[in-house]
Amino acid sequence: MISSKQRAYLRSMANSLPAIMQIGKGGLNENMLKTFSDALEARELIKLHVLENSGEEPREILNALAEALGAEAVAATGRKIVLYRASEKNPVIELPRA
Repeated sequence: MISSKQRAYLRSMANSLPAIMQIGKGGLNENMLKTFSDALEARELIKLHVLENSGEEPREILNALAEALGAEAVAATGRKIVLYRASEKNPVIELPRA
C-alpha cells in the first residue's frame, strides 16, 4: 500500500506519460491482463485510456486491474487511469518515504 504522498508523486510523474493502450467495448480479457502486466514490469508506471463504449466506469476498471495485477491504483482522472507496480527485476522509480 502506498501513502498519499507517494500517490501524489506518481500522479505528477504520470502527467507527462502518454496513454499506452485503450480499453474498449471488449472490456478486460486475459491477453490484455498479460500485456498490462508486461508493461508494468518494463515501465512500472502506466497510463491507460478507457473508451466511452467500454460500458464500465474508469474507477471500476482501475480497481479490477489493480487487484488482478497486484498493482497500486494511482489515479482515475476523466477517462484516463494510472497504475503502478514496482519492477521485480529492475526497479527504476524510487518513491519518497511515507
